[in-house]
Amino acid sequence: MRIGGRAAAGRVLDEAPGLRAMTAVMAIMMFLTVLAAALGLGTAAAGALIDRQLAGRLTVQVVEGDRARADAAAARVLAALRRSRDVVRATPVPRAELEQLLRPWLGSDAADAGLPVPAMIDVDLARGGSDAAVARVAAVATAASPAARVDRHARWMSPVGGLMRSLSWLAAGIVLLMAAATAAVVVLAARAGLEAHRGTIGVMHMLGATDVQLARLFQRRITADALIGGLAGTVAAMAVAAAVGRQLLTLGSELVGGVALAPADWIALALLPLGFALLATLAARWTVTRALGRTL
Repeated sequence: MRIGGRAAAGRVLDEAPGLRAMTAVMAIMMFLTVLAAALGLGTAAAGALIDRQLAGRLTVQVVEGDRARADAAAARVLAALRRSRDVVRATPVPRAELEQLLRPWLGSDAADAGLPVPAMIDVDLARGGSDAAVARVAAVATAASPAARVDRHARWMSPVGGLMRSLSWLAAGIVLLMAAATAAVVVLAARAGLEAHRGTIGVMHMLGATDVQLARLFQRRITADALIGGLAGTVAAMAVAAAVGRQLLTLGSELVGGVALAPADWIALALLPLGFALLATLAARWTVTRALGRTL
C-alpha cells in the first residue's frame, strides 16, 4: 500500500494532541539554546583573548624610598630590558599616570603625600612569554637593580580566565541538556500522535502500510514543526544576542568587548536549528517504528 505524501500526513496528524504544540515548544527551546550557545562562544572568545594578551606581558616595579634613586634604578632596568632578546617592548609608566591611579584612595593630594610610589615598566615578551623567558627577564631586571620586582600579568588574571572557561563549559552543558529535552519532547509528541490515531493506523497497517511508511508520516510533520519553531526561536535569540553585544561594545572595555561574537560564531548559531530538526527527525522515527513494531 502506498501512503500519499504530504496530504496523507496532514490528514493523519492534523488533530494529534501534542504535535500542534511542537512549533511553540521548539521555538522556546531553541531560543534558550541559542542564548546559551552565544554565551558559551562569547566567553570562550573572551578567555582566549585574555590568554593571548596576558601570556607575554609583565610589569617590572622598582621599589625605592628615595625618588631620585628610584628613577635612576628604573632607567638602568629599562636599558637592560631593552637589550634583552626576550623583550619585544619595554615602556616606562608615567608617574602622573600612577598618581592618577592612586587618587581614588589618597585623594587629590596623592602626589604630595610623600609616599614611595614605585617606578613601573610595562614589558612585552617575545614568543608568547614562556616560563624560561620570564625567568631570564626577571634575572636581567634584578641584575640591573636589586629593587626590581617582576609581576606576571597572567598570574593575577588567571582567575578571570578560569571563570570564562567555566562559563563556556556550563553553556555547553546547557546546550546538551536542551538537546536531550528536545528529544524527550519529540518522543512524547510522537507517542501522543500514535495514541490519538491508533485506530486509523491499525487499519492502514492491515492494508499493507509498512512501519517505515507510517513513521514517515509522523517524522515529516514533526520535522516541519521543529524546523519552523527552531528557526523562529533562533532568529529571536540572535536578535537578543546582537543587542547585548552592541551594549557590551559601548562599555569600552577590552575584556568585556572580547565577549563579542565572531562571524564564524554567528554561522554556528544559525546552524543550530538544522541540527535540532535532524535530532527531532531521528527521535520521531525511532519512537514510531519502535512503538509500531511492538504494538501493531
